[in-house]
Amino acid sequence: MIILSIETSCDETAVSLLQFEVQGSDITVTILGNTLFSQVDIHREYGGVFPMLAKREHGKNLVPLTIQCLKEADLYQKKLSQNITDLDPNSLNEINKILERENNLSELFCKEITTLEKPTIDAIAVTHGPGLEPALWVGVSFAKALSKLWGVPLIPTNHMEGHIAVALLEEKTDEKTTSFSIKKVAYPALALLISGGHTELVLITEEGKYQIVGQTRDDALGEAFDKVARILGLPYPGGPEISKLADADRIHRPNGENSQYKLPRPMIYSKDFDFSFSGIKTAVLYMVQKISLLTPDIQMQIARQFEDAVTEVIISKTKKCLERTGAKTLILGGGVVANTRIRKSFEELVQVLPDIQLQIPRISHTTDNAIMIGVAGYHRYISGIRGDSSTLRAEGCLKLSNTTASQKLA
Repeated sequence: MIILSIETSCDETAVSLLQFEVQGSDITVTILGNTLFSQVDIHREYGGVFPMLAKREHGKNLVPLTIQCLKEADLYQKKLSQNITDLDPNSLNEINKILERENNLSELFCKEITTLEKPTIDAIAVTHGPGLEPALWVGVSFAKALSKLWGVPLIPTNHMEGHIAVALLEEKTDEKTTSFSIKKVAYPALALLISGGHTELVLITEEGKYQIVGQTRDDALGEAFDKVARILGLPYPGGPEISKLADADRIHRPNGENSQYKLPRPMIYSKDFDFSFSGIKTAVLYMVQKISLLTPDIQMQIARQFEDAVTEVIISKTKKCLERTGAKTLILGGGVVANTRIRKSFEELVQVLPDIQLQIPRISHTTDNAIMIGVAGYHRYISGIRGDSSTLRAEGCLKLSNTTASQKLA
């Protein structure tokens, strides 16, 4: 089967076309087309993502990205007659109603998408949460309009489930096309999801069964990276800038000797599996306010101390959670997993926990993308999950589970 997937939860507009082939118990995923537009440069002057600007950019980019993706997959074909009035009037009215609040998108959809032959796709997967609700609505509305136009089912997909699903892809090196197999994991599994908007420990008792056992009580880890970078006078996005300076300091001071800029390890000794990163951000702020001249060398030291502190916390919490839950697999997901220090630390952790299988996504799959939505959507599709176009909504605070079960394990 072929799934068209759409991701607009924050500041990446992404569309992909994935083909899924089943042979016995093996599932092969082939990327037929994959397109993405990052809005980072647009939001940089604001020091973070501006939701209504993100919404506008999604509306401008979804149609051209979809067309580009169809061309990559060799599924792009214009109708012989390109007159929009050839559409059934009732269908056209419904599509116009779906897109009535998406001015830029509506115009582009009617001009470009309605003139295409229906591509050979079986379903449309779309992120409906969590994320920035104005941004999510653009993707949801686009998916609903495509579903109506082409007569294919919708698969409402959880963004965080996408981060879990994409971590299970293992590249097939002997293929001419970009193909992956879906790794079979041992359950129970534990997922650590760390991004700009989320920090969660999720217990997975079996495929599709999630229980949040730990989460941040304030800032998400990626958010803390960005805020500390701003305090240090570094550009947005802050995570890569912090990591770059921290790596430079490790080269300059291999043992981290004699640093004056020690930082706390928030909640590292708490009995639950929750996190708190707001306090360490404030500690950096107070530290910087006492420094008369913030030199590049001091920036390097503080960046390293911050990265070391938060890495130590998430390693400690995850290790305790693995031991408490008896999880057999550890899955990492989210944009912060691109951090080299964090990746290396978890690889070192499983060396002392040899019974734990570690699943880390390739760096290009850590940030928001449509491939992860397609893979998660496939699992939902074969489980019989479909979306009703009349009721499907964007849900900014959507959870993997309604049970925040940290109290059950503490």
